[in-house]
Amino acid sequence: MKLYELLDGLSYHSITSDRNLEITDIVYDSRKAVKGSLFVCIDGAVVDGHAFISEAIDNGAKALLVEKEVTVPENITVVTVKDTRYGLAFVSDKFYGHPSQNLNLVGITGTKGKTTTTYMIKRIMEYASKRTGLIGTIQNMIADEILYAERTTPESCDLQSLFSEMLKKDVSDVIMEVSSQGLQLHRVSCSHFNIGVFTNLYKDHISPTEHKDMDDYLNAKIKLFGMCEKGLINIDSNFADRVIAEAQCPIYTYGIEKDCDIKASNIIKHPNSVEFDVSSPWINDHINVIIPGKFSVYNSLAAIGVCCLSGISSEHIKNGLNSIHVPGRAETIDTNKDFTVIVDYAHTADSLENILNTIKDFSKGRVVSVFGCGGNKDKGRRFGMGEVSGKIADFTIITSDNPRTEDPLAIVNDIEIGIKKTEGKYIKIVDRKEAIRYAIENAKPDDIIIIAGKGHEPYQIFKDKTIHFDDREVVREILGESNE
Repeated sequence: MKLYELLDGLSYHSITSDRNLEITDIVYDSRKAVKGSLFVCIDGAVVDGHAFISEAIDNGAKALLVEKEVTVPENITVVTVKDTRYGLAFVSDKFYGHPSQNLNLVGITGTKGKTTTTYMIKRIMEYASKRTGLIGTIQNMIADEILYAERTTPESCDLQSLFSEMLKKDVSDVIMEVSSQGLQLHRVSCSHFNIGVFTNLYKDHISPTEHKDMDDYLNAKIKLFGMCEKGLINIDSNFADRVIAEAQCPIYTYGIEKDCDIKASNIIKHPNSVEFDVSSPWINDHINVIIPGKFSVYNSLAAIGVCCLSGISSEHIKNGLNSIHVPGRAETIDTNKDFTVIVDYAHTADSLENILNTIKDFSKGRVVSVFGCGGNKDKGRRFGMGEVSGKIADFTIITSDNPRTEDPLAIVNDIEIGIKKTEGKYIKIVDRKEAIRYAIENAKPDDIIIIAGKGHEPYQIFKDKTIHFDDREVVREILGESNE
């Protein structure tokens, strides 16, 4: 595609040299530049792409999209824009032929519930014989093909390439998690969403490297509802009114407590599932979901709403929700013992409280909580998780999560400060594998062990290395040793 074609409609300050260049590829990583590439210089949180212009040129780049003044050889074309992140989204969408316009693209945003809701929708659509794509935290999928997910919402160039690949493989419907960073940093800009969903908003991402306050966080989420044809909002969220007021599209609502378009009632909770009645203009039926807890009702309502708005039948919705499996989300590990082990991604006080309360309602024995907290995060999260576990669990094993650049013991000690506010019984075992081993080897009949914090993650991040570590694999390994 010619450079001038890519730039048509994009506001830019200046352009030098040849606007008739044939662009063979668009890259934002100088190492991936090839002959004829347009290299887009992104000024990121860690590195500035403008510093790698020479490397990109050496690798074959013939044009640059920049937001700073640069000095380059005369044969290199430079296009200067106000924001190269938006510029990257704009030219990528054009380069790949506006792929999202040919998909039923569904975006899920919110602090909690994004991953589970996307899996629910995908499962329902599969029952309706839809060929679906999924983009999110755990993995990206083209139908049954699993692809590596580097971040929740891919960079715009990678996202448009993925959309294009999905179209080539006959995907009709794509369900994706849309993070606040993805919205704020223009990763989804120029994408066309048919349906946008707002699940909820909590304080998880307030930090110097993410959002300065809740208002900034919410503003990022609201951007989605200026990019979609229809919006679906959790009416029970404290922030629902603000999202609805600022949305630029028709809005539908779902919930439990307040009047709404898609409402759950007569909720019955079970140890491994939840059932409820749903009423709406499209579906009035009894639903059974094989993931426990009230939070599963909310996630299910969001999935039901999306599928109703996409023309999916009641039968397919019921079958999909009754057969859903989400890796690392309230995932029960088969122990063949007289106790239960559940692995869950809960890594904040709110999410830990949800899963512990859900299990506490049905446990005949003790609820044993095994968790840590990630490094380089707000210490308040550690205190809160310790306090929640101390209040709800019968016994807590405080351990390590992803300590990153921090001392694992220091993080464990911070969690201990929170648990000491309660009368909860606990022990500290910094090594995560040994903590899990202790829980299993000291389990009593009817105990339910919740291993929280990492869920689907197959790694553990330390200051100087990242190792393979999957809670589910560790549990099975320890159980295997006990059977020998």
